[in-house]
Amino acid sequence: YMTNKVVAIQGNHPSKLKPLTDTSIFLAVEAQRLKYKIFYYEPKDLSIINDKVIAKGYYVEFNYSDKRFFKILHNQKLELTKCKYILIRQDPPFNLEYISTTYILDKIKNKVKIINNPTSIRNISEKLYSTSFQKYMPNTIFTKDMKEINKFFSKNKKMIIKPIHSFSGNDIHLFQNKINTKLITSFIKKHGHIMCQKFLPKIKFGDKRVFIINGKVCGAISRVPKKGSFLSNMSKGAIPISVKLTKIENKISNIVGKNLKKNDIYFSGIDFIDQKLNGDINVTSPTGLKSFYDLTNINLAKVFWKGLKA
Repeated sequence: YMTNKVVAIQGNHPSKLKPLTDTSIFLAVEAQRLKYKIFYYEPKDLSIINDKVIAKGYYVEFNYSDKRFFKILHNQKLELTKCKYILIRQDPPFNLEYISTTYILDKIKNKVKIINNPTSIRNISEKLYSTSFQKYMPNTIFTKDMKEINKFFSKNKKMIIKPIHSFSGNDIHLFQNKINTKLITSFIKKHGHIMCQKFLPKIKFGDKRVFIINGKVCGAISRVPKKGSFLSNMSKGAIPISVKLTKIENKISNIVGKNLKKNDIYFSGIDFIDQKLNGDINVTSPTGLKSFYDLTNINLAKVFWKGLKA
């Protein structure tokens, strides 16, 4: 292949992806339309050999109309500086393997455009980064200190706790009448520092996911939890609906968007509940573009690739 027409995707194995909602496939299909070949590899298959960054992977073709939505064309070891773009798209958790891959890709980020910049995603912890915007958020603390957590709970009456480095609604607990010290203690033991946040009951009407591409607010969807749940993740059964941003949400999104662009984050997703930033700033592998397209017929993958050319 003319290698400068290759987009490499670092992600979870394609068989683990759900084509109906997956953003990586959606971006890949648009890249194929632009005549790029897709080279796909998993984080574990990234190496530095003789001072070159090499990935062991395969060329793959995605096709929504096939029952099996991807076809592996052939296996390949590819020196990644030969690509035009690399997309970092594996799921968090943001663990040591994730961090190691960002260090490896740092080596070549001046030779090939990597989305998002590996240095930036390493520096921007999706939850802790939001502390720069705390005035737009519900009451939130980050701590391992049980005393502080008790104090926070008695002040806020209802709170949720979540790990700082998890994803998609995993390990989120709600406390509303009393606090379960034993659960929280073992939770801290497992996760280290945790995020405690005042619970916003309006979550039952849905959150809003805002898509930010190259610093610009490009659209939003709302995700409405299934009955009896407070989790607005589609992986937890929430239903996406089309939505407009309020003035306040738009203003905050623009502030965050400018800040992310300054930090060299090209593509991100931020979330609101009840017009408040919920403090998850998705920079590692933002999602939702396919659902947005299904709801609005607006293809943000086109905006994504066009912006990189500019």
